Amino acid sequence: MESRNPIFNRSEEFQRGGYASFSTPSANDLETMYAAPAASAVDTGRMTIDDVVVRTGALFAVLLATAAPTYFIWKPSFFVVLAAGLVAMVLAFVTSMGKTVKVPLMFVYAALEGVFVGGISAYYAAAYNGIVPQAVFGTLAAFTAMLVLYKTGVVRNSPKFTKILMIAGAGYLAFGLINLAIALFTGNSVYSGNPVIAFAVSAFGVGLASFFLVLDFDFIEQGVRNGLPEKFAWVAAFGLVTTLVWLYLEILRLISILRGGD
Repeated sequence: MESRNPIFNRSEEFQRGGYASFSTPSANDLETMYAAPAASAVDTGRMTIDDVVVRTGALFAVLLATAAPTYFIWKPSFFVVLAAGLVAMVLAFVTSMGKTVKVPLMFVYAALEGVFVGGISAYYAAAYNGIVPQAVFGTLAAFTAMLVLYKTGVVRNSPKFTKILMIAGAGYLAFGLINLAIALFTGNSVYSGNPVIAFAVSAFGVGLASFFLVLDFDFIEQGVRNGLPEKFAWVAAFGLVTTLVWLYLEILRLISILRGGD
């Protein structure tokens, strides 16, 4: 079963049996392997959970390095912020294509996404005092909750689960693009003046992004189990960052609606 996170879906290495496929060893090979000292994942240059954590932190550091000055000092126009977000989206798809690990593009994405996140956060903060800390806390809470649910087996990945998320994600993306186009040309969203629909759509987005974390957890775990080379920790980290940024933006939107916005 393949991941439906676009970052992992294009990488055969994150599929079950995708990388560590070996031929049957001979008796001499087995004897040599048995006599050799035990080697850890670090010794063999394979990806570990620690590798993913470190690289996720590195990408977030770059994202915060551009988000903070954008939020506190620069405060660019809405169109600059939107352009940064659109370019970052394109880079995310380019980075996820092919079999090579495009680390430089990941850092460029993180920098541009920081401008987008910082700019959007500034606009929301100007309208709703204290909303950004609330959204950050909500994102951390959602991430922790989904991780606990995944590790305890309450929520697990399955073909049906993945199919449902894939259909829902495609529909939500199409709706979001249509809504963005309408907002740019008319100044109103498709649910302007209807807070109930706005809340339902936003809550759906938060839930969808949260459940996509389950796919991320599952396929990162599978990548470690398959014995991927250490460089693929960058791919895993990049997938997590994209999902967490999406989740933060959805929570930011939801809180604004709960506080009287549309």
